[in-house]
Amino acid sequence: MFSRPWSRRLDVTSVGSPGFVAELGLWDDQQAQAAERVMACLDEIELVRLVFCDPHGLPRSKTLTTESFRRALGNGMDFSPGPFLFDTGHAVAIDIFGENPGLGVDEIIGAGDFLVVPDPLTFQVVPEVEPRTAWVLGDEYLRDGTPHPLSTRHVLRRVGARYAAHGLEPVVGLEVEWYLTRLIGNSPGNKGNGFGLQGPAPAVEAVNPGYQFNFDGYLQSLADVANPLATALLALGLPLRSMEHESGPGQLEFTFDPMLASDAADAMLLFRTLVKQTCARRGFHASFMSLPKLDSFDPSGWHLHQSVINTTTGRNVFAPEGAGDGVSPEGKAYIDGILARTRDYCLLSVPTINGYRRFGGQFPLAPTQIGWSFEDRRVMLRVLGAGSSTHIENRVGEPCANPYLAISAQMSAGLDGLLGEASPSESAAPFSVASGDTLPPSLGEALDAFRLSKEAEELLGQPLMTCLVKLKETELSRFEAWRESEQPCDTGVTDWEQREYFSVY
Repeated sequence: MFSRPWSRRLDVTSVGSPGFVAELGLWDDQQAQAAERVMACLDEIELVRLVFCDPHGLPRSKTLTTESFRRALGNGMDFSPGPFLFDTGHAVAIDIFGENPGLGVDEIIGAGDFLVVPDPLTFQVVPEVEPRTAWVLGDEYLRDGTPHPLSTRHVLRRVGARYAAHGLEPVVGLEVEWYLTRLIGNSPGNKGNGFGLQGPAPAVEAVNPGYQFNFDGYLQSLADVANPLATALLALGLPLRSMEHESGPGQLEFTFDPMLASDAADAMLLFRTLVKQTCARRGFHASFMSLPKLDSFDPSGWHLHQSVINTTTGRNVFAPEGAGDGVSPEGKAYIDGILARTRDYCLLSVPTINGYRRFGGQFPLAPTQIGWSFEDRRVMLRVLGAGSSTHIENRVGEPCANPYLAISAQMSAGLDGLLGEASPSESAAPFSVASGDTLPPSLGEALDAFRLSKEAEELLGQPLMTCLVKLKETELSRFEAWRESEQPCDTGVTDWEQREYFSVY
């Protein structure tokens, strides 16, 4: 056999920047130790999918050979800034070929690459995939080693550092509703596709009639998909707690045991990714779009359960001192913080046009007013549990929201309340459902509140806040132009929303 030129490996890296991680000290001791374990097992892996989360909460990835991944572990991997520039329909929202895109990030001009550094603590082998493939999350960095200003994972890391400085640790429980449907068409929906022009949504049919809440028979009807999915989630170490059938046809709810906030955000991204891929391999379509345009569908929500631990004592600071007190003064202060920032941060929990369909009053279990109560599903914040299990459930979010931004917003607002930096609510008593401020009824109104918020800019930084505003402005303008020409009078879920969100989310 003749030796071919491409079979001779040169001592030149084509991945990232040589020595990037070590020279800039980007890993802590725990990550460095995890990297050694990852390197030791790579001989059993053929491909590695390196993933980061874009501003929309969607996973963006490159699949690397194991040899390339070995180099990427120390050097990082080059990525295009495209995922920061496109709105949900892949329309260009930020002009990076002009002199000033308006973000304050010089490296993005001309679509220059940035680096994604794998976080070895998130390395997982994906079940049921051949060739044997691993999945690992990465952190986005500029070339000089500073965290990328448009990275949402870095936002949550900064919020976590604020908690740690006060001897506190936020804890999050995930409760996620989503839809399982059966694919009935072979077309990928590419007709009419383009930048900002989404083709037809996948053709699907309902898997059961729905509207028998928690009916065991309907859950069993989905067991051929749901049970292997549960097994895969557990194999990945995700703390799955329960599965149940919700109201709509094929609507499922998965809940998870409490996790540290940063772990919960990573888990949410992995969970949604695995659900969609596992279901697709079985001929089904999973969607985290809140309200698909399908007959008799009920909206899905993402309920975020929250508490805070004192890292010195291990005590849940929301736990009341005496029996029957419901929530501690610290817990009430945390509630005040979230209530004070609700309108500012609503865009981060409900980022799509479709997500606001839940708030129209047609769906009584979706909150419309800003308030709190004990065990009352009509309000936004619900206090649950007793003693050390006391926690808060926020019922606002839609299940396709960016987990790093949604969780960061809640944690930051709550900490502002704990530190006395947010105005308290008018009464220490639980909220009256008949009074109080309302949630923004539309993406446009939520964007207006977000755009004017100094707190949002402080949380995200000016580049990311400006980026999100531009992305949402483009999304809204495309929707409004379509509705004016195609569907000016219909107030229900539109074909535009189905094309825009049903597949990608």
